[in-house]
Amino acid sequence: MKRYTLAELLSYEISRYIQDEDEMGFIGVGTGGEAFILAIGIPAVASRIAQLNQAPDYMVMFGPIIDAKLDEKDVPKTQYEYDLIHWPARAQITVEEALTIFKQGKMGIGFVSAAQIDIYGNLNITRINNNNQDSQIRLPGSLAQTDHHAYAKKTIVTIKHSKRNFVEKVDFVSAVGHNNQKGLPGGGPILVVSDIAVMDFNSQTKKMRLKSIHPGNTIKDVLDNTGFDMEIPDEIPKTKEPNEETLKLIRERIDPNGNFLEAKMSLVPAELKR
Repeated sequence: MKRYTLAELLSYEISRYIQDEDEMGFIGVGTGGEAFILAIGIPAVASRIAQLNQAPDYMVMFGPIIDAKLDEKDVPKTQYEYDLIHWPARAQITVEEALTIFKQGKMGIGFVSAAQIDIYGNLNITRINNNNQDSQIRLPGSLAQTDHHAYAKKTIVTIKHSKRNFVEKVDFVSAVGHNNQKGLPGGGPILVVSDIAVMDFNSQTKKMRLKSIHPGNTIKDVLDNTGFDMEIPDEIPKTKEPNEETLKLIRERIDPNGNFLEAKMSLVPAELKR
């Protein structure tokens, strides 16, 4: 039996890619349940792990909340506006000002999730066609995701791994991938972290490439749950497991009550499962 949860593993893995030079990361607010864990909870915990280790000067924006305090004692119990307004932070600005920070090229990392992703990292959170124009599923819409891929220096994607999510062609481009950058200043997605594996992108082909596989999973699991021909290197390591020190930080300081990794802050508690 593993000594850590899947959410703890993913949080630790993402934290290793956050450095002081990233300066600021952007995490959205909203959603609930498992979607909250992927889009908000894991990036938040990963950010705090990085701050407590290799990136003490790195800041996080939650929507328009700048440098929100991420220890459990400071995190609001809900995402209701009243609680968010009283979240200890360096400052709070308007949504328009927050998006201007993207356009000015000052956002180091954008954390995003999606309903669909393709081999080039194009994302879709707008609609699912279902092979029938009359039965489209309407999703939240692009929100700030367009700005993430267009302007942030890099983005990190957290997403469930299935053929429904990893598709040959997204039904709608909410955020552009490496084949659609067309001179945009942003760096686009650098990392895709799923519940099975970690992927990056080949700098030459611009295509998604398997980087590591989580303990307990296999290459077959990746292939069986991917709807396109992902690049597979000859040697693929296992995703690095969190050490006891990191688990202690998560369980005693950052998220002992599961506000982030059990989605309790969203008021729709959940567990990230594979």
